[in-house]
Formats: sequence, C-alpha cells, structure tokens
Amino acid sequence: MMTDLSTPLLHTVRPSQTPPGLRALFAEDLACVFDRDPAARSRIEVLLTYPGLHAILVHRLAHRLWRRGWGFSARWLAFIGRWLTNVDIHPGATIGRRFFIDHGAGVVIGETAEIGDDCTLYHGVTLGGTTWNKGKRHPTLGNGVVVGAGAKILGAIAVGDGANVGANSVVVKEVPPGRTAIGIPARLVGGRSKVGAVGTAGMAINLDHHLIPDPVGKAIQCLLERIEALEAGLRPDAPTPAATETATGTCITCSAGELCCKEQGRG
Repeated sequence: MMTDLSTPLLHTVRPSQTPPGLRALFAEDLACVFDRDPAARSRIEVLLTYPGLHAILVHRLAHRLWRRGWGFSARWLAFIGRWLTNVDIHPGATIGRRFFIDHGAGVVIGETAEIGDDCTLYHGVTLGGTTWNKGKRHPTLGNGVVVGAGAKILGAIAVGDGANVGANSVVVKEVPPGRTAIGIPARLVGGRSKVGAVGTAGMAINLDHHLIPDPVGKAIQCLLERIEALEAGLRPDAPTPAATETATGTCITCSAGELCCKEQGRG
C-alpha cells in the first residue's frame, strides 16, 4: 500500500539565482561528469565519447530555440540529438544546472518535465506523462535527485530535493525530499537522508543503490512476525495479551514501518 502524503509538493523547480549563459552551462555539465563517473579520465574523452553529455548540450540549444518560438527548428534539433545519442529530450523540458545522464541510452524526458540542479539519471529512465491532455503532465524533479537505471516516473508528480529512485522502479506518487522510493509501484523505504554539499555539484549524490532496502522482503517479515505473535497468544500458558501500540501510537507487533496496514495507522 502506497504511503499517503498529507502535504503535497509544489510542481515547481527553484531556478538558480543568476541563470548562467550557455557557455557556463556547458562547462558545468562537463565538470560534473568527473564528480559522478569514476570512468571519466580526460576532458577530451568525455567531450567526444559521452552521449549523455552530447544529449544535454543539444537540448540546451534546442530549449533556447523553443523558448524563442522556433518550434520546428527546436524539434528538428532535438530529433538530430536523439538520432545521435539515443536520448529523447523534448525541447520544452526545463533542465537545471550540472545535469548528468550516465551512459545516455534509452532516456526519455517529456515536454512539461522540470528538473532541478545537480540531478543524475541513469540509462533507461523515463520521465513520462499519464494523460493526453495538454498542460502539466510530466514529473518535476527537485535539486540533487538521483534516478536509478530503468526507473519510470510518471505523471505530474514531484520528487523532492535529494530524493532517490531505485532502479526499475515505477513512481506514480510524489516522493518527499530526502526519501528513497523503490518497487512497482514505488514505496518509500528507509528514513529521510541528510542532504549536504559534496564536490562541485553542491548536493549530495547517493549512488549506493545496492544498499536500498527491500520492501517486499520487509512485508513478508512483517507477516511472519504477526503469525508468530498470534500463535504465541493461542498457547494455553500464554500471558495476558499486551497492548499492540505504545503511547505514541507506534506499532510494536512487527517492524514493517511504512508498509504496515491501515489498522495500525501506517497505510
């Protein structure tokens, strides 16, 4: 069961205080590769062989044309970029500074998508829509968001600053800042991560996808703990049943956390 978020997130990306020119943006996009890819060895190698970097450079040019009303020219340039890089970014998408697409294969970013500063996408990521209606229909990513390989973020939802999306996850509900979402459909796991400055990116970049918890395994463990508690209560010598909740309302029957059912106030 998906976690119900009581406070909706705004579908806006905070722009940089002083928008830099294209040359400065290109320099930042190039520099951030060395912070996030240990395979990067030299500037000339990155410039010539990184399709993710090529894709964002082409997009920044196409986006300028799009904003000036040159729609066909922008779409044609975006098409050329897709043909060369296998990365499909609509020229209307808004992308912040120091954006990095690792491996740059099979990434799709829709027209009304908004991406903040210092974001990282891996191959196969889709920022897609869920409606044919015009208007805002694609996701908004805050600053410092990391999206794992093959993940799909669908609809006009927000992923907060410093959030992580696990590989192959399908996100259809908003993700609060600093949280991690994994699974199909994606669920929140773990606690809120602390966002801090790292390197030139200015935001923490968490690449430890192999350490992400398993929500399905956690749910199974919850069931096993509940069965054990029920069986213990059926024994003839079982003590008087204890309260299932503490004074603060936290369930003490199991450790399922946010995967726990609505009866325990966790759904």
